[in-house]
Amino acid sequence: MAQIKSQMKRIITNEKARQRNYSARSALRTEMKKVKVAVEKKDKAAATAALKNAMRLIDKAVSTHAEHKNTAARQKAEIQKLYNTLK
Repeated sequence: MAQIKSQMKRIITNEKARQRNYSARSALRTEMKKVKVAVEKKDKAAATAALKNAMRLIDKAVSTHAEHKNTAARQKAEIQKLYNTLK
């Protein structure tokens, strides 16, 4: 266990950030699954709504440094490509 006061604070801060990032990535993965399920069911309305929300969550995860920008770009391309199969 850390003895230095500033290091003890960093441990607490890092844990809070870890939990926040985990939550953001989990919500993002859930939304991406919703897009995939809607595309499999050929439900364009649900897929459109889920895609819009997934894109928003991806951008938010990048802005809060929960996801790397290249990972986000890959994820956006993947779900957009999947969505385009509906057309």
